[in-house]
Amino acid sequence: MIIDRTLKEKKEDTSLKLFVVLSKAYRTIMEQVEADIQRRGLNLTDFAVLELLYHKGGQPLKNIGEKILLTSGSITYVVNKLEKKSYLKRIPNPDDRRVTFAEITEKGADLLQTIFPGHWERIEEITNGLNVAEKEIAIELLKKLGTSIRTL
Repeated sequence: MIIDRTLKEKKEDTSLKLFVVLSKAYRTIMEQVEADIQRRGLNLTDFAVLELLYHKGGQPLKNIGEKILLTSGSITYVVNKLEKKSYLKRIPNPDDRRVTFAEITEKGADLLQTIFPGHWERIEEITNGLNVAEKEIAIELLKKLGTSIRTL
């Protein structure tokens, strides 16, 4: 009986329900985003690296890994692949040989300028289940949740 009541309480727990709903929504959104990126000739990781360099400028390889959550081995693989396609270039740091920067090339920037507008439209389609006011409320609530989690 105690186990049954505990399971029932968990099913009714709004924190657990929020976690499940957020997880499912994230997974569904990411499946759609990844499919869109793949239709445009890139995988999600390649796109994330190029998009970061396009919008934030040259970055140390370590920073790229931290910002898009890649291990150093994975970032080396991705950078090698994108460099081979001439979408980015490595730039050694003249002051510290241990640090190498990655910078988007003109070819990489042209690629993003070509595919990003359509990708942006797709993201708008994916999030059309909410109107503008609801999106703004969701943004504020999720920011609040993220900020409160960081204090744990």
